Amino acid sequence: MATMNLSAQKREDLGNSTTKNARKKGVIPGVFYFKNAPAVAISVKETALNPFVYTSEVRIINLQIEGAEKSQNCILKDIQFDPVSDKPIHFDLLGISENETIKVEIPLKLVGSPVGVRDGGVIQHTLHSIEVECLPANIPSHIDVEISALAIGDAVHVGDIKIDNVEIHGIPTATIVAVVPPAIEKVETPAAEGEETAETAEPEVIAKGKKDEEAEEK
Repeated sequence: MATMNLSAQKREDLGNSTTKNARKKGVIPGVFYFKNAPAVAISVKETALNPFVYTSEVRIINLQIEGAEKSQNCILKDIQFDPVSDKPIHFDLLGISENETIKVEIPLKLVGSPVGVRDGGVIQHTLHSIEVECLPANIPSHIDVEISALAIGDAVHVGDIKIDNVEIHGIPTATIVAVVPPAIEKVETPAAEGEETAETAEPEVIAKGKKDEEAEEK
């Protein structure tokens, strides 16, 4: 996996007003975490952060914090967005070591056109990412899920995903994608004017029968 550089500055003033002013200037606050080390409050330019946010792939970040002696490889662990503008307002970076495995959420990418769709079926994509555990060097940017051979009624499950040197987490029977039959809408045909349905006709027949019985008794 390719590594991309990201420059950051340490945040000394963590006050709300300072943070809000920084966001107005296009600077996003964040935190860098690393195992057995204190968290570091940082900030980066929004334009520099965007390539790691608006992507369907996992990327390793070579983080250079201003004033630090050396850079540190990490991944984007979490990102928060403004509910109105949908712009990033905070992020978390997690440091990684080349000799230690790490758990990462990897996007799933569907590949191919199922034969079942050509037969009238519909693709039902229910799982869009999956957690894996591996060494940083083996982190896949995404996972291709081949669906060309899926007929109507077929599915791909978590247990079907196999990648060398990567442990797949999750419930093996969980469905990633399936090809299902098209939904058939049941349309009820209204009865023609003057016609009686079986439900309304039956009580009338019973009523007539009761009157006949009463006439015979008289």
